[in-house]
Amino acid sequence: MSVGRIVEELKQERSRLERAIAALAEPSSPKGVVRKARSATQQPAIAQQPIASQITKRGGMTPEGRKRLSLAMKKRWAERRKKSS
Repeated sequence: MSVGRIVEELKQERSRLERAIAALAEPSSPKGVVRKARSATQQPAIAQQPIASQITKRGGMTPEGRKRLSLAMKKRWAERRKKSS
């Protein structure tokens, strides 16, 4: 590794550290969130993003689950009606 390359990497590291210090010192950052600075040598992480088939929905209910829930709630309501009568 050449001395010139080492010096260039150290300058990039210094620049990254200065940006991080400035971001931390800034009192107006919303809720303490600090965005990670991307250096010029980093490539975007396109390959790390999940493909559409890997993305799962949250809070979705299967038809079988809806049927089970419906039957359980009907049973519960029927029991409550019996108790109140």
